[in-house]
Amino acid sequence: MSPLAAGLLGDLDPTSDRAVFRQIADHLREAIDRGRFREGEKLPSEAELVEHFGVSRMTVRNSFSILQGEGLVHAEHGRGVFVRPRPPVRRLASDRFARRHREQGKAAFLVEADAAGSHPGVDSLEVKEEKAGQDVSARLGAVRRVLVRRRRYLLDGKPVEFATSYLPIDIARGTPIAEPDPGPGGIYARLEELGHHLDHFDEEIRARMPSPAEVRTLRLAPGVPVIHLVRTAFDTDGRAVEVCDTVMAADAYVLSYQLPAT
Repeated sequence: MSPLAAGLLGDLDPTSDRAVFRQIADHLREAIDRGRFREGEKLPSEAELVEHFGVSRMTVRNSFSILQGEGLVHAEHGRGVFVRPRPPVRRLASDRFARRHREQGKAAFLVEADAAGSHPGVDSLEVKEEKAGQDVSARLGAVRRVLVRRRRYLLDGKPVEFATSYLPIDIARGTPIAEPDPGPGGIYARLEELGHHLDHFDEEIRARMPSPAEVRTLRLAPGVPVIHLVRTAFDTDGRAVEVCDTVMAADAYVLSYQLPAT
């Protein structure tokens, strides 16, 4: 046994019918869960694990592949395998669209970035008019055309989500909402200035594995799922004024909700 792994990793069980590479993955996973290897810390090298467990390099690589598929670690070429950071952003459903943030000139993403101590950014911005798809049309009350705002959000230069907003043409055309930069507070502040005071939001959330395009857009590591959220914003007259379709890197967020007891 190598001195490196003493006290960090257990031994293989030769009587187990569980494959050796899976046993090694189990030991590494347990060490990560117990905090023996912290976020961003490098795991023992292939050579160290080969020496410790008395196995081949291919066996160790298969173990690393399991952990990468689970999203627990990521490999950096020429440097090694590292524990992936935990989600940096806590997305507070009960607070992120509070009017006070808009009145301070802050859109929801900026509020979350500030709370996480990260630098926010937006790129891949596209604003155009399109024919409404069937689902979006139904959510917005059978509209035919919509103003579409597509953008990618970044934290500290790393892509974390891609969002597409759909707004009825009769609301958005010819307003700051149709500009690349809608101004302080974002499009919700502009909607309220246009008389559409926001009343509530309906959100549908599911987790799934990403499409190849989403992997490229969000630069996702192998095994990292996405959170797919569709939100509909309603004004005080009960009209749906925006549908926002958002795909988020699941390793970048914790979704936090407060639910009433009665």
